[in-house]
Amino acid sequence: MAARVLSTEQAKTSIKKIQSIVNGGLADEIQKLDSEGKTLSQPDVWDGPLASQFRDQIWPETKSALDKAKTELDELRDQLDKISADIMRAGGGS
Repeated sequence: MAARVLSTEQAKTSIKKIQSIVNGGLADEIQKLDSEGKTLSQPDVWDGPLASQFRDQIWPETKSALDKAKTELDELRDQLDKISADIMRAGGGS
């Protein structure tokens, strides 16, 4: 028995939107956040009790989450062409 394959116009639109978001700068925005976080983490730029908390706790956790998000976006980017091709094949292309 063949597996069911379905592709709607909504699927085509959604994959194009995802590709646009991922390829259109989301990774760049994550990089910008990383850069600004590094700047704020420098004691010669910002210091004090809240700055120490930011450097020691807040930023390392945030940086880890950003790194994970970037890795996952890279993996998604690798899969988008396959997903798009599958959607187009199922929907007859266009």
